[in-house]
Amino acid sequence: MENLNILSLVLATLTPMIIGSLYYSKLLFGNAWMDSIGMTPEKQKEGNMPVIFGVSLVMAFLMAFFLVGFNNGPGQEGEFDTFKHGAFHGAIVALFLVVPTFISNGLFEQKGWKNILINGLYWLITLVVMGGIVDAMNHFPNTV
Repeated sequence: MENLNILSLVLATLTPMIIGSLYYSKLLFGNAWMDSIGMTPEKQKEGNMPVIFGVSLVMAFLMAFFLVGFNNGPGQEGEFDTFKHGAFHGAIVALFLVVPTFISNGLFEQKGWKNILINGLYWLITLVVMGGIVDAMNHFPNTV
């Protein structure tokens, strides 16, 4: 991956934070999400935000790095170097790996469907955008 576009990794890594700041705001699903887990503004302030955001950024980087390779396998160059193609790959990862994990964990944790669906939809949207970014901005030569 000597042709790796670092800017694509930076943008894709920041994508969960950017989308999450809007998605989980009071304008969209913030109140419903907080209600679904019994979170209060007071309890939210007790969280160690530097650790939460720092670890979240590292996890987002790992996802972005994975998507670069997943979106750019052999035979997926040229006409496939598009946002649309990468978004499709992001949706595959979300629908076949991430969302099933949230559903399974949510059921065992006895969380309601409202919480499971809010989080699952967030990751579907986020991974679609992340996949689109890394595919549109990275072009590797075919090795086939």
